[in-house]
Amino acid sequence: MTRRDLLSRSVAALQASTEVLAARAGLDAGEMLKRVQTPAFPGRLFPITEFGGVGDNQALCTKAIADAIRACSEAGGGSVIVPSGRFLTGAIHLDNNVNLHLEEGATLAFSTDPKDFLPAVFTRFEGTECLNYSPFIYAFHKTNVAITGKGVLDGQAGPEHWWPWAGKERLGWSKGSPNQENDRNALTSMGDKDVPVAQRVFGQGHLLRPNFIQPYRCTNVLLEGFRIVRSPMWEINPVLCRNVTVRGVEINSHGPNNDGCDPESCDGMLITGCTFSTGDDCIAVKAGRNRDGRRVNVPCQNLVIRDCVMQDGHGGVSIGSEVSGGIRNVLIENCKMSSPNLERALRIKTNSYRGGVIENIGFRNVTVGEVREAVIEVDYFYQEGEGGPFVPVVRGIDIANVTSQKSKHAIFMRGYKNSPVGGVTVANCKFENCAEGTLFENVEGVGFEHVTVNGRALEARR
Repeated sequence: MTRRDLLSRSVAALQASTEVLAARAGLDAGEMLKRVQTPAFPGRLFPITEFGGVGDNQALCTKAIADAIRACSEAGGGSVIVPSGRFLTGAIHLDNNVNLHLEEGATLAFSTDPKDFLPAVFTRFEGTECLNYSPFIYAFHKTNVAITGKGVLDGQAGPEHWWPWAGKERLGWSKGSPNQENDRNALTSMGDKDVPVAQRVFGQGHLLRPNFIQPYRCTNVLLEGFRIVRSPMWEINPVLCRNVTVRGVEINSHGPNNDGCDPESCDGMLITGCTFSTGDDCIAVKAGRNRDGRRVNVPCQNLVIRDCVMQDGHGGVSIGSEVSGGIRNVLIENCKMSSPNLERALRIKTNSYRGGVIENIGFRNVTVGEVREAVIEVDYFYQEGEGGPFVPVVRGIDIANVTSQKSKHAIFMRGYKNSPVGGVTVANCKFENCAEGTLFENVEGVGFEHVTVNGRALEARR
């Protein structure tokens, strides 16, 4: 199959198998997937070597890549080709109708000098809008953009670069050294006080790490086939995008906040055939944080996650923690999750400061080998916990045909006395070798049908 065939194929074949599974939670998977049409690109090719790019891991190729992208977009679109070799670069900004294609044997190695990710751009840091270092690969208000191919994106982050900013000794930070805490707190305060985004300026002189890939307010996005290693923090973070496909991507990065894929306030997205081994959540669905998330007030909705493999991480699929704009209509199916370093399979995490409504979540046909904590977790006590004015709402959670072989808890659910966890159904599930069985605190209206934990049937929580 040619590269053009791969780029132009649709996701229609996924619809029929998903519709039956989606019906139980009230999800119309056919409609969800109609939103996700992968972009196609003209056959024009723009090798970065023809614009001065040198794959010797020495010459900085930022300008050569930018010139190739500009020429490609101005010509009406096509593919910017990164051939075999190791190309050092700073920030890459995609443009309309451009596919950044990494051929087999190609590596884009991103500079370890923060100045190569300036000027600051409009972005989000952990769900709050600001101006900060550019994500390594960024697109703002663009249509038809892609990153494809069998090459490698190497962030070159580690204990010597980027990771120490998180302030963790095990990841290279030492006592007395600066870290992100003051900047992170300052940004959170700005969001809480409605400081205009134009005044929330970070970047140079500050220590908020950039995300790796961030299309922001883009339409028709394709990310396919490549491998990501050594990221500063979140690897794939589409924000306020429509029609996004992430297919066949491998992510292996174990640094701080190294989430694999964070769809944030997006509408219409397919994540399929990917492999995740991360230092944080493999996939985390998000919708803005606290007051700033409520100001923007855009939910994340209509996501299909299927046929993925989750290895190390805090959660296989997490909903939250930045959830203030609401999350709805998410279908997770046919995934495999297992590692002694994977803490949970499905994790719903929120609190009374984040608020937001989480509804219509399907988690089906998932095989779990081993997780360290709980196979299924719904927790209202994440970070700030109880005491805030925005009581979280979780409803319409449907879990079916899940098996697990080893965990601390099969199911772990904690709500508030004034807002118990409810609206959850679990059917045809088998949880084995659970060291501490289940934990339920302030849980009402959770139903079980043909569910066993260590061989014993569970009864509904009313």
